[in-house]
Amino acid sequence: MKKDLTTGSVLKNILFFSLPYLLSYFLQTLYGMADLFIIGQFNGVDSITAVSVGSQVMHMLTVMIVGLAMGSTVTIGKAVGAKQSRQASLAVGNTITLFMGVAIAVMVLLLILVKPIVAVMSTPAEAVSETSIYLTICFIGIPFITAYNIISSIFRGLGDSKSPMYFIAVACAVNILLDYLFIGMLSMGAAGAALGTTLSQTISVIAALTVIIRKKTGITLRKDDFKPKAGTMGKILKIGIPVALQDGFIQIAFIVITIIANRRGLNDAAAVGIVEKIIGVVFLVPSTMLSTVSALSAQNIGAGKHDRAAATLRYAAFIAIGFGLVVSIAVQFVGNGIVGMFTEDEQVILLGGQYLRSYIWDCMFAGVHFSFSGYFCAYSLSGISFLHNVLSIVLVRVPGAFLASKYFADTLYPMGLAAPGGSLLSVTVCAAAFALLRIQGKLPTARVED
Repeated sequence: MKKDLTTGSVLKNILFFSLPYLLSYFLQTLYGMADLFIIGQFNGVDSITAVSVGSQVMHMLTVMIVGLAMGSTVTIGKAVGAKQSRQASLAVGNTITLFMGVAIAVMVLLLILVKPIVAVMSTPAEAVSETSIYLTICFIGIPFITAYNIISSIFRGLGDSKSPMYFIAVACAVNILLDYLFIGMLSMGAAGAALGTTLSQTISVIAALTVIIRKKTGITLRKDDFKPKAGTMGKILKIGIPVALQDGFIQIAFIVITIIANRRGLNDAAAVGIVEKIIGVVFLVPSTMLSTVSALSAQNIGAGKHDRAAATLRYAAFIAIGFGLVVSIAVQFVGNGIVGMFTEDEQVILLGGQYLRSYIWDCMFAGVHFSFSGYFCAYSLSGISFLHNVLSIVLVRVPGAFLASKYFADTLYPMGLAAPGGSLLSVTVCAAAFALLRIQGKLPTARVED
């Protein structure tokens, strides 16, 4: 059902939209967390590393799909805000056509490249076989992963962040049950984790389609809406491609850092893999701000209410800063204990605690530039998000992690500082771009009256 986000309290709209979105992200993150946690109870460090490396590749793919789908969310949101139902329907139909074609092509390509991908990741020899099996099974499920994310992007563009939460809740519950079945009872190791994830995602899509058929969304799709339209797809891709590329580069940076850790040995690889999963949970709030700002701002921009779009950015940034500061301070005291929830290996716990205590500061800075990115995307200026992320990766994140690993071989703490350092550069670039575009009049602040 469509929801009007152009009226009422801006802060209340942020909270009511972001909370279901936050829970959706949390449940989706539980996929990887559950796989890693459960396989850690029944298998050794080699299997943990296989799932860690494999799930990082899949996470990269998923975030790129979500980034590309941001173009659909914004395009649909602007049409809804402007009360243009036909344009909204056309955007929905073209989204489905576009993404299903992309999903099939990507699935075939990645299945061909499984072995090279495992090699590029510098996967420890003990984990190569299981990592290959894990990725093969997950790659087969790409069409279902894509289907879930485009369905979610459509609902969020309509202002509905609750339905995607229900879809992923079903998938998460099924995934945990299947993990215990395949990993615990059937001793399938990493293959069982991948199979559980793929099957649960399939069930989630089935549940989503069932809801769409039975629920009135306010959008009526015609056969013609599914025919590719250059103008509509152009709008989606203009916003989505830079976001997908920026997310891809971010994940590549994470993968490069993982490779650096893998070359330090199995304990370092396992420690970094576990911390990446923990960071995935902590980063739910900053990530939610990006999507929330883009969806709410898009509707308000479509309605000509630029002042409300700017207020959305302001509130989201303050929420992200407050959350990040509290969590970062807390982790300084309980870092080792959190890592210890995933393994009993004392060396992995020690290394993971070091990495987590420095990395966690990125939560605060990332939340700010995520909010800016969502705002820029709503104005079809997603190229700015791409720019600041590339600068962050090339100038700070990757070289910082490499140098820290080279000169501090006995600790992971300095490596963790590369992430917040990169985000601090991103915040600086975003603030400068925001100020410049305001001066140039490309980011209106006043409401446009009818």
